[in-house]
Amino acid sequence: MPTSAPPSNRFERRRAQTRRALVRAARQILAETGDTSVSIQAIAERADVGFGSFYNHFESKAELFDAAVVDALEEFGQSADERLTGIDDPAELVAAGFRLSARMADSHPELMQILRRRGLGHIHSDNGLTRRAVRDIEVGMASGRFTSMDPSVALSALGGTLLSLVELRFARPDLDGDQAAVDLAEMALRMLGVAPDEAQEVARRPLSGPA
Repeated sequence: MPTSAPPSNRFERRRAQTRRALVRAARQILAETGDTSVSIQAIAERADVGFGSFYNHFESKAELFDAAVVDALEEFGQSADERLTGIDDPAELVAAGFRLSARMADSHPELMQILRRRGLGHIHSDNGLTRRAVRDIEVGMASGRFTSMDPSVALSALGGTLLSLVELRFARPDLDGDQAAVDLAEMALRMLGVAPDEAQEVARRPLSGPA
């Protein structure tokens, strides 16, 4: 999970540990069933914390589950950042992001199930994953790599296509996920204004290692 600066004293460390346990439990529930009607008692038991501890950190289940989604999206963004370090071409960043997502359906199933079930509602939220995507879109437009358009429209197109790919990976495990990701990445680049021949080449550039 994403990390921040360590708490400075024992009380803060225990408090942070309890919050992480609750968020982790909520992430597991979202990944396994997506059922947010589960009781607070059940969440606390899964997190192995006291029932009363819940309200020391969250005012409601909705707030907890929202925090769990944001946590998962930030982890997704951090993982992508680590893998895409050194790539400067915005088009290649988009294509590689699609291909990494297809691989992560196997290597990070909990994370990708959360994206699958809750990602649509967070496409335009101010979370780490969205900020990264908008950054790359704006760089691509400023450089002339992508056609100039409202970044939120481009984000909708890319986000919807990515979520469709994630759904496809889980709904059709028999398909070649890497090939599907390459094909969708090529189409996404063409949507953004990259010439067809170049979109085809960029979408197929070598992608090193597993996700």
